[in-house]
Amino acid sequence: MSELAQLLATLVAAPSPTPPGSTVAVCEVIAATLRASGYAVQTLSRADTVDNVVASLGQGAPVLAFNSHIDTVAPGSGWRTDPYALTPQPDQRHAGLGAVNCKGSAAVQLWVAQQVARAGGPKKGTLVFSFAGDEERLGPNGTQFLAEAGHLKADMLVMAAPTSNTLMVEERGVLWARLTTKGRAAHAGDPAAGDNAITRMARLLVALHHYEAGSLAQRTLGEHRSTISVGTINGGANTNVVPDQCTVTLDRRLLPGLENIEAAMAELQHIIGAAGEPEGSWHLERMTGTNGFRMSPDQPLVRAFADAVKSVTGKTAEFRVPVGASDARFLSDSGTQIVIFGPGDDREGHAANESVAEAVLVEAGAIQLKVVRELLGLSA
Repeated sequence: MSELAQLLATLVAAPSPTPPGSTVAVCEVIAATLRASGYAVQTLSRADTVDNVVASLGQGAPVLAFNSHIDTVAPGSGWRTDPYALTPQPDQRHAGLGAVNCKGSAAVQLWVAQQVARAGGPKKGTLVFSFAGDEERLGPNGTQFLAEAGHLKADMLVMAAPTSNTLMVEERGVLWARLTTKGRAAHAGDPAAGDNAITRMARLLVALHHYEAGSLAQRTLGEHRSTISVGTINGGANTNVVPDQCTVTLDRRLLPGLENIEAAMAELQHIIGAAGEPEGSWHLERMTGTNGFRMSPDQPLVRAFADAVKSVTGKTAEFRVPVGASDARFLSDSGTQIVIFGPGDDREGHAANESVAEAVLVEAGAIQLKVVRELLGLSA
């Protein structure tokens, strides 16, 4: 087993499923590996069982940071091998929980960290490697914590994801909002004596549907579309009671650079307010959200990746547009240059028997090492 595959095997053998979400063991492995290579290492957390590691080498600007989440989903059923033991497959692939999402990327980044240290460190600037938990439940105690607390600041950020070694340099923003309607409870045998909060919600959802099918459907940016989706709905206490409250959650995706959270919330308030329901009978609140980003192909980090892909593979770099959102969203408003990149097919992530080809791991490592060399140089 190659050095890179051995790193992956070590990460896979340190369980970090969410739930329960403990990244303590895997962070101990990562921290020890980076300390042994001469990095200044911190293990940071603001929630029990959710550890994060930040390691640095060099000093000053520019700061080039790498980030990977190291929590996984639970293994589930259908595994043909031990999910916590990296198992070689006949086709030069390696199977194990997180091999694709996202311990494969984490292993590659650790390998890059080791190679840079062996070459004497960066010639200029600071190289940072960060490994975060809490990603699989979209929680606040991983990369979000590192960014908010100032532990992860960068001029350029390489965000790990299973992109099949293609580049992602843009991402829609995401806004989650909660809409609540109020009514008046009554016996279902005399519904006119009450005010049904669920039927009020139904009228508001019709208004949101017209908004979705009308003006929102016209908003596009390249392959991106503005969208809104109802995620959950809850209301009522019993079948024989006119409900006095109903709540839905909304997922609104925002065009990068053209839409932002504040404007999107104001627009939702306007659409709902124009539906004609009495004042005070509904309430909209923001749950969470981050703006999107769209990098220019002329930015140094994007150019460095494109050049490195060409150098390593002989092929022109391929750019993809993600459907979902990554932890890069927590630095979307910071002015940081961002590239999302990593080995593995995202269709295999979260599936039983997920596996990654060793050749793809090696390619990802070579590309990212060339990026470091181009942007910071190596001392040896």
